[in-house]
Amino acid sequence: MSISYLQKSLDALLSDVTTATGRILDRALGGLDIAVDEAARLFDASGTDLTVMTAAADYLRKKTVGDVVTYVINRNINFTNVCVKACGFCAFSRGHLGEEGYFLPTEEVIRRAREARDLGATEVCIQAGLAPGMDGWHYVKLCQALKESLPELHIHGFSPEEVLHGSNLTGVTIRDYLSALKDAGVGSLPGTSAEILVDEVRGKISPGRITTAKWVELIQTAHDLGIPTTSTIMYGHVENSHHKAVHLEILRDIQKRTGGITEFVPLSFVFEEAPISHRKRIPELRTGASGAEIIKMYAVSRLMLNNWIPNLQVSWVKEGPKLSQIGLMAGANDFGGTLINESISTAAGAGYGQLMKPSQFRNMIREMGRIPGERSTTYKKIKIFESEEETVDLLDEVDNPEERFGSYQHLIRLKDYRFKDFYHARKGP
Repeated sequence: MSISYLQKSLDALLSDVTTATGRILDRALGGLDIAVDEAARLFDASGTDLTVMTAAADYLRKKTVGDVVTYVINRNINFTNVCVKACGFCAFSRGHLGEEGYFLPTEEVIRRAREARDLGATEVCIQAGLAPGMDGWHYVKLCQALKESLPELHIHGFSPEEVLHGSNLTGVTIRDYLSALKDAGVGSLPGTSAEILVDEVRGKISPGRITTAKWVELIQTAHDLGIPTTSTIMYGHVENSHHKAVHLEILRDIQKRTGGITEFVPLSFVFEEAPISHRKRIPELRTGASGAEIIKMYAVSRLMLNNWIPNLQVSWVKEGPKLSQIGLMAGANDFGGTLINESISTAAGAGYGQLMKPSQFRNMIREMGRIPGERSTTYKKIKIFESEEETVDLLDEVDNPEERFGSYQHLIRLKDYRFKDFYHARKGP
């Protein structure tokens, strides 16, 4: 096959792109922000339009951030699965008197963080359920204890929903609670609990959850105080293309105002064990995003956010390593974290989440013709692996990670950390 034949094939492919899609891609490739209606149209793309759209997103990725694909060595610590909310998509949470409800004491959280640090982690990601009867300052005290014991670790926690919960329990403003978290050592907030930032959708999948307006207020307040955040979307349930485009516009507008978002992480809905999957009251509920939807999400996100949020992360926990690799061809430039103990997605039925070793990240990145790089939480490059010289991290030498670190299923069976015991102790006789 000659280069001239390939050029003719490419010319033919480009000629088949619909006029409307071509105009939208021309605007994005010309450095302009595409509008909500344009993004919604791209979310509905198929055939040649989808192929060319993906190539355009990959071109923008290369132009904006280059060929280095990053990852972070971290550990997730979900210190309780007990929650006062009953979100339809969440299979992680348990009732406060249930046998599977747990609450890790501070010393156990510190032990897990120290174990991660000793294996090369630079970050601990701390998120949990909204436990009843909890001291409203617990998040702050937990950070203080972590920083006292492990001052070099970056604390990436807590979700906007958790910050709002702490604010409500203590009676202080969101700004004052965020200030207390920052003083205690929080380095950044996960931009989770976003789902779809359209209240019509939120009312179907998570009634009673933090509202769109409150989520935006909290994220912007964190940025105003100098606390960076990530940003996310959860899709593949009841939303449509317009809802997704509106969500991306809200994130873009926040970033234009504050510049405090470090990355965007699309998270597809895991259907298998989600409580909402067993209910009949939402006839339009889908069973998660298709492979085409996942690739379109990466591509449209790059095309719409490229000028403002340059880092786009694939989710190997949600999509698996293989499809995540393909996401690198649709605009993504980051593989996320090693995690060690992801519990929320695995509880919902995701097949991955226990541990991704650094060497596995590097191998998958090199297979896609990219250059691996280890980063910090805030995207400072720690090391770029230009050559394929033998590099061994301590995490690479861990065998049987589920046995070494414990899985979510193991944790909910342990008797040592029963939440109901903690709850009764807090209430007193």
